[in-house]
Amino acid sequence: MHVSSLWGDFGCGSFGEEAKRWIDFLSDCGFTYWQTLPFCITDEFNSPYKSYSAFSGNPFFIDLPTLAEKGLLTNEELLSSKQVTPYLCEFDRLGKERITLLTKASARAKNKKKILDFISSRPQLESFCKFMALKEANGDIPWNKWSKTEFNQDTYFAWCFIQYEFFNQWLKIKKYANEKGVYIIGDVPIYVSWESSDVWANPDQFLLNSLNEPAFVAGVPPDYFAVDGQLWGNPIYDWDKMKRDGFSWWKERMRFMAELFDGVRIDHFRGLEAYYSIPAADKTAKNGVWKKGPGMDLINAIMPIVKDKLVIAEDLGDITPEVRKLVKDSTFPGMSILQFGFLGDPNSPHLPHNHKNNLVAYTGTHDNNTLLGFVWEMDEGTRRKFLDYFGVPHSQWNNCYDTVLRSMFASSAGALILPVQDLLLFGSDTRLNKPGCAENNWGFRVLKEQIDSIDKNKFLYWNEIYCRKPSL
Repeated sequence: MHVSSLWGDFGCGSFGEEAKRWIDFLSDCGFTYWQTLPFCITDEFNSPYKSYSAFSGNPFFIDLPTLAEKGLLTNEELLSSKQVTPYLCEFDRLGKERITLLTKASARAKNKKKILDFISSRPQLESFCKFMALKEANGDIPWNKWSKTEFNQDTYFAWCFIQYEFFNQWLKIKKYANEKGVYIIGDVPIYVSWESSDVWANPDQFLLNSLNEPAFVAGVPPDYFAVDGQLWGNPIYDWDKMKRDGFSWWKERMRFMAELFDGVRIDHFRGLEAYYSIPAADKTAKNGVWKKGPGMDLINAIMPIVKDKLVIAEDLGDITPEVRKLVKDSTFPGMSILQFGFLGDPNSPHLPHNHKNNLVAYTGTHDNNTLLGFVWEMDEGTRRKFLDYFGVPHSQWNNCYDTVLRSMFASSAGALILPVQDLLLFGSDTRLNKPGCAENNWGFRVLKEQIDSIDKNKFLYWNEIYCRKPSL
């Protein structure tokens, strides 16, 4: 569950008391991990997989009551920020109001030197704050067309303040979680956005043309999710250059992630073995080509940084023997998705009886339907195979979920991660993301009453009887 999906009063989940109560719930259920989505600031479609910086924190996650307790916000400002609906993230409103509100709070901060020292000790984060200030100074046009090199110091400090508060609030939540025996798994999107401080501050690390625009962009070919493939649009790394400088940018990135999380999922891990490169002018992903990635050279470079962390290799999609070898050589656990086990391959590695111990099993991810939605929307033939697999009478198809979930707990996979929607048995209307569809994603939120309705003893029993411990 992403932080944005937490309940609360201010339009989006945050690092407030609600996050602690969620951690209490996980601990009471015997769960060991909480996996989140990327923490970075989101794009215009609210996706955390395309950001102004891989090193940034999402301002919407900053808890407003915490700022009010510090005297940085007034009671009137808190009241005016109250949400209209608790069921969905109020992205439009947050985009219009939240940075303005946090800027007001920054002007009241008394610890400016401490904030600036914190930011200057993290060069990529400092670049992000300068990037955002310069972006405003240049009228929000693309960075390769900027003419102004000076920025408003108050704007710059506001972004420094925002990032400082983000990190301080989060690290307190993480400390609380760890003390309760809950460990946090973050997410590392393999690519970054062209419109970002990452590319602006490090253009030599990417394949750009003479105008500093992407020469090639990332994506994936046509697959289960999209008939035209997925045209992500991210610039491609200059892997040769990165190798020559010892993958310094990636080392910085992984050190940053290691500070925030107890483990990480490396998104689109197969792109490290071979990446799909699409001409920047193309309108679909159909004409891309596979090119060799950095492979074990990158893994070996970051291994000293992540050696004591759980690192999950997201090895989904078009998987070749070379990708399987890279996952094996890295020693990182790969992933299996229950829903992918019923696409027609009787020997699918996604079926629970084929799970290996060095594996993280999921019923689904943020990109999948919910388990309930998946079962409801199956064709009749697939549903019969699904029910036969789990030993459920065909007439009882809508009461199969506990049997399915318990079978996942009982599998040989070293770890099991369930979307919060599957704990609640919610339908497809609560799906978080539909790949290839830009609109109406990422907004799902839970209510405290819904979490309280979950049978904690059931999950505690399953976690205990199947010895679900952090053994990976």
